[in-house]
Amino acid sequence: EEDPDAKRGLHEIGKAERAVLIASLNCSPVEEDDRLTEMGDLLDTAGALVVHRVVQHRDRPDPRLYLGKGRLDELADWVKENKPDVVACEGDLSAGQQRHLEDKLKTRVVDRTGVILDIFALHARSAEGKLQVELAQMEYSYSRQEGLWQHLERLGGGVGTRGPGESQLESDRRIIRTRMGVLRKRIAEVAKSRDTMREERLASAVTRVALAGYTNAGKSSLMNALTGAEVDANDALFETLDATTRAFTKDGMKVLVSDTVGFIRHLPHQLVESFRSTLDEVRDARLIVHVADASEDDEGRAARATAVEEVLDEIGAHEVPRLLVLNKVDLLDEDERDALARRYPQAVMTSAVTGEGLDELRDRLVTTARARWDRVKLEVPYSRGDVISAVYAHGRDVTQDAGPEGTVIRALMPPVEAARVRALLNGG
Repeated sequence: EEDPDAKRGLHEIGKAERAVLIASLNCSPVEEDDRLTEMGDLLDTAGALVVHRVVQHRDRPDPRLYLGKGRLDELADWVKENKPDVVACEGDLSAGQQRHLEDKLKTRVVDRTGVILDIFALHARSAEGKLQVELAQMEYSYSRQEGLWQHLERLGGGVGTRGPGESQLESDRRIIRTRMGVLRKRIAEVAKSRDTMREERLASAVTRVALAGYTNAGKSSLMNALTGAEVDANDALFETLDATTRAFTKDGMKVLVSDTVGFIRHLPHQLVESFRSTLDEVRDARLIVHVADASEDDEGRAARATAVEEVLDEIGAHEVPRLLVLNKVDLLDEDERDALARRYPQAVMTSAVTGEGLDELRDRLVTTARARWDRVKLEVPYSRGDVISAVYAHGRDVTQDAGPEGTVIRALMPPVEAARVRALLNGG
């Protein structure tokens, strides 16, 4: 079928690769539409335009060809006549499936993971981000080459038939493994300095919260509106790959807000592993602000929320408290807002465009920051003005009364600073 959305997107015919989108699905019509739209958006972000679509409904994809033979024959005829640049699969392909499809269609075939990795490569800006993406791409390629190598070895690996070809296969393996080892070492070196910063971060009195959510839910726009920052916030998938931290202060409380890579359904494991040091920003946060798109339908929103939680579990952030923020409420009418408020009574509804809900969100984040502070009561000798000064410098809601032997001072203080003041008092 001709894709009804073929004119949609940032690209025009002649400026983008022409792609055929294929899918083997067994799901509800709503989920099917959601998955196909998302894959179309991924291809658009990667620089391809969907000009034709083939969808087959079956319990599971064909283990060898992905599509059934009849449908694949029809597709092969279409490809021969129309000569697209690439055939893109909505799901993930095994190395064998990809090889058989390319043999049959005589054109390049990519799967969902390959497209996502390509987008990450396009958007990686920092040195660390580029290293992480290259490692993920090499791990992906290596797993697919393994299938091809095993296939070739089965063809020519008998006693008396071994020759230089087998040595070449081993050489190819070794080259890729060596490069992956170099990348892991370089990423580990970067991670060392990140670990030092992480220790300082965990010891800091300043509360850190992390924005997490499905890609294109509006995290970066929300961060800009919340903190007054100017983080790139284009309407594109995976626009943010590097962790970015900005701050805001309210009622004397400073809160650090971190924005990092967006999540997606079935986020490739290679990317989760490669970006693990970056995703530590989320795991180490005092609170995870789960940003969801309020304008999505209930089924789509629930599916995306599940995908986000799966990634958070994978990076070890399952015990970090959550705050749900429903962003883009400016796209809803009053009835839709009321329905969302009833469905998610604990959520904060925001609009990064109009500023709606931002004050409430800041209040909730400041409340989180205050909740981890200690109430301190100290009796300080009159001669210890240094201790009094330290309490005022790092405390909030400070009161003091004259006592028989010194000043009785009460304050709300970060645990780290409270411990330092006690040590100063006792050691001085």
